[in-house]
Amino acid sequence: MPLIALLPGDGIGPEVVEEARRVLAALDLGLTFEEGLVGGAAYAAEGHPLPPATLALAERADAVLFGAVGDPAFDNLDRALRPEQAVLGLRKQLGLFANLRPARLFPGLEDASALRPEVAGTIDLVIVRELTGDVYFGEKGTRTTSAGLRQGFDVMAYDEEEVRRIARVGFETARGRSGRLCSVDKANVLETSQLWRDVVVAVAADYPDVALTHMYVDNAAMQLVRAPGQFDVIVTGNLFGDILSDQASMCAGSIGMLPSAALNGTGKGMFEPIHGSAPDIAGQGKANPCAAILSAAMLLRHSLGQDAAADRVEAAVAAALTGGARTADLGGATTTREMGEAVLAAL
Repeated sequence: MPLIALLPGDGIGPEVVEEARRVLAALDLGLTFEEGLVGGAAYAAEGHPLPPATLALAERADAVLFGAVGDPAFDNLDRALRPEQAVLGLRKQLGLFANLRPARLFPGLEDASALRPEVAGTIDLVIVRELTGDVYFGEKGTRTTSAGLRQGFDVMAYDEEEVRRIARVGFETARGRSGRLCSVDKANVLETSQLWRDVVVAVAADYPDVALTHMYVDNAAMQLVRAPGQFDVIVTGNLFGDILSDQASMCAGSIGMLPSAALNGTGKGMFEPIHGSAPDIAGQGKANPCAAILSAAMLLRHSLGQDAAADRVEAAVAAALTGGARTADLGGATTTREMGEAVLAAL
């Protein structure tokens, strides 16, 4: 019986994870669930955002369903103890180097997009983001300059093997879709990006059936709002991928609609909505659980090999939206639980 580790976290995390759990349970796949503390909730109870018991649970589980972390009450902590460090710790300890972030506009949500409906309707892409390198994991700190000024620094670094393995994920993802891969970098300025581009070009030789293009990240940001339909799969680094995927979410209607998967080399993964903990609406039933539910669908597909069940969940979300269910972020008044009920009814 597959074990799913539930890590609800902070803010709206517990609310959206509960709806995703209910959907998974309704599929009758024999799944078992075990919950762990993470983020600010874990720090408050255990003195650390990623307690040993939670890490052990994540390591023995077949997959992890994650909510969100972050709480202003802990903003004054040392960086190593802030809630967000739990996410970086889980990625590092589980070897989760590949982040898949699909973005597509569900029918009926055209008016929720920041783009014109005819432009928004063309969005159907996947951003493949490298997760364990770049400035997030490079050397960082503060120092004093010769002029006596404080200076902060964060090192952006990739080695060629790190680029090669994420490039292969990008090519494989594109091969399973429309066969078009756009590698996004800043090779005109950054040595890191020049290495990235060189390695991606070398890997392309193994994928003659995939059309490879390159784009600077500033242009990619512009093209995502000008003509998002041109993209099939985007592969990029940690920092650029973080920014572009959040931008893509608003093009697709709401950040409350976008799921994500963080995978290691064997298919084990952590699945989470890309939105944050939204403490301003926590506990009010205003959060959109669709991103968490769609993350559960990605869990079924990528870690459990349950493609048919994943298709059912995604179709149920689409049906609930077509039926008129709209949470506040989509301009409606449907509560978190009511949206979950609508998905379950469609399922």
